[in-house]
Amino acid sequence: MISRRRLLVATMLMTMSGSALPQEVQDFSETINMFRQIPQVAPYFDTSYGYAVWRTIGRGGIGIGGATGLGQVYVNGQVTGFSRLVDVSIGFQLGGQAYRQIIFFENQAAYEDFTGGNFEFDAQASAVAVTASAQASSGTQGSTATAGASGSGQAVAAGGYQYGMRIFTIATGGLMYQATIAGQSYNFRPVGQ
Repeated sequence: MISRRRLLVATMLMTMSGSALPQEVQDFSETINMFRQIPQVAPYFDTSYGYAVWRTIGRGGIGIGGATGLGQVYVNGQVTGFSRLVDVSIGFQLGGQAYRQIIFFENQAAYEDFTGGNFEFDAQASAVAVTASAQASSGTQGSTATAGASGSGQAVAAGGYQYGMRIFTIATGGLMYQATIAGQSYNFRPVGQ
């Protein structure tokens, strides 16, 4: 039974990941402004080289799960390209969830690592889950663990960057036991290609 579910989820995610990335820049300002209003996140907009943002990532699973979402990558407030997130996971998980995510790049090297092809976070990666209310109050609901990009050997740096990146998420709906970014892979296509 588990192999049948694994095949179904893998087929579904491969189909979604094969979908074309957007051809035109979309308005992500609502999501970006939501992150800007959170005190723990706001300083990264001023100090990072750039960022990638997803206004909706859908995740679901029963034992075997997956997630996908379309995002845009920014440098100096301008969209430089598009990214698709895909994740297939096996293990104890149950439910469905929608969330927003932002990844800040500490420097040009981290940006180039992310945009240089297919990028994947390793099994130890996690994000800081923040909340945002109508009054823009926030708090952490999670904490960072030792995290890293595949092939990296760097620890948490000053400013909270892990391996040159800092990841925050905001849950927008659903309930799921398991909400890590480990194993997420991202592809990138520059604007105009």
